[in-house]
Amino acid sequence: MSTQAVHRPGDDSDKALRREVVTPEGIPLGLQLAAAGDRAAGFLLDMLIMGGAMFVMGLLAVMGGADLDDSWVAPFLLLAFFLLRSFYFTFFELRWQGATPGKRVVKTRVIDADGGRLEADAIITRNLMRELEFFVPLGILLAPDSLVGPLPGWGTLLIVAWAFVVVLLPLFNKDRLRIGDIVANTCVVRAPKTVLLQDIGATAATARPRRGADYEFTPEMLGHYGIYELQVLEKVIRGRDGVPDFDAVDTVAVKIQQKIGWPKDQPVENWTFVQTFYAAMRAHLEHKMLLGKRKEDKYSD
Repeated sequence: MSTQAVHRPGDDSDKALRREVVTPEGIPLGLQLAAAGDRAAGFLLDMLIMGGAMFVMGLLAVMGGADLDDSWVAPFLLLAFFLLRSFYFTFFELRWQGATPGKRVVKTRVIDADGGRLEADAIITRNLMRELEFFVPLGILLAPDSLVGPLPGWGTLLIVAWAFVVVLLPLFNKDRLRIGDIVANTCVVRAPKTVLLQDIGATAATARPRRGADYEFTPEMLGHYGIYELQVLEKVIRGRDGVPDFDAVDTVAVKIQQKIGWPKDQPVENWTFVQTFYAAMRAHLEHKMLLGKRKEDKYSD
């Protein structure tokens, strides 16, 4: 994971978990890694949800006249649990942009470790690894006879040691990564609150461009981006310690012009252009949200 710590004076409690990634657009983006406790709590909540689903399926089987001693009931429940654990995490992380119900509760989500788009193959890979990391050792411990036959004492000890090392791995690396994250090049971060800050919006809205350089954007132009890109743009305008990085502003201005199809015969002043675009995009997204239409990022429909 090509990241570096971000030092912010006066906030040493979370300093060890702060990272900075550079997006494919060349924009440095600060983030906060999820603590091991947050990850464990989210996983436990997801396991409880899956356990509740399994309980309901077993209850329905009994209510349907099945006997738990019937030869087909136990294999059916084992197959149902296998399918549930195999697709639960993948389904929700694909649908909810890196979040599961448990992660949503504890305010965490999975992202690409390099700041790019979280691809489906990365989500699938990290969740397939969970099978080897957690569920296979757990299954062997709970039902060794049905999987590998009777285990000698050293075999049980080996399985326990494997599970212990894998479960505690996030505690022993600075980026709180498990094996699935390392293989898939992902990490789990604390999901920031989606807040469109009023002071930046007011500043950008009142910072009128120079005479003859009044930029106007159509809904189609503004529709290219979502809330995530608005937050990135806000960070660019704010800069670090309140000082804008004008090199980053120039880069972003060029990227936006290319993305929205800004006429090449209409020259712009980059700082004013970025501020004005921010204000227009913010108003556009807020209007859409009032109508119940939420666009998370530029990849959303």
